[in-house]
Amino acid sequence: MADTRNADLTFGATDYLVYMAAVNQASPTAFADPATPWHSLGWVTTEGGLFKVEEESKDVEAAGSLEPIRTLMVKSTKSLQVTFLEGLNPLVRSLYDNVPVTALEPTTGVASYDLPDKPWDLRYAFVFDTMDGDKRIRLYMPNGKVVERGDEQPQTQDVMPVQMTFKFYKGTSGAAVKRYIDYGDVDVSSFFPTP
Repeated sequence: MADTRNADLTFGATDYLVYMAAVNQASPTAFADPATPWHSLGWVTTEGGLFKVEEESKDVEAAGSLEPIRTLMVKSTKSLQVTFLEGLNPLVRSLYDNVPVTALEPTTGVASYDLPDKPWDLRYAFVFDTMDGDKRIRLYMPNGKVVERGDEQPQTQDVMPVQMTFKFYKGTSGAAVKRYIDYGDVDVSSFFPTP
């Protein structure tokens, strides 16, 4: 077997960008900054995003066998946690406070709205882009919502971070999450030998 190790295939993110649009908005076609109707959610912390896949299975036990005779996959949940730095960004604020972004439009310079007593089921499409030189990774989620929010702590020593965890669901035309990879100038042909 050939040694296919290649240091250029390591990935050290130099930027992390998050965009949102209306639920089930089609994925942007190019790796450039998505155009309208996509909107940037601004600066995030240097930790970027923490993508998680949680799977649950159930073993089927049967008489006459000490080991399970079958394993059923019963759940696969995909989520992503990001800490945003722009605590006053209207899009970030609307996601964190679980209100439509229109509630944050100021009248006479001030926006005023009630935090919902019962959570709204506000869903959007999301794109999470990260890059390392000319290499790119994109996660596209057509149907997602915020399911967890970190503590809000305005402080004098740092900016107020706004941490949220997004959960993703199947869209109208595809999976809950689609990954795109642009290898840049790295030659990966040795991984796919011709028959």
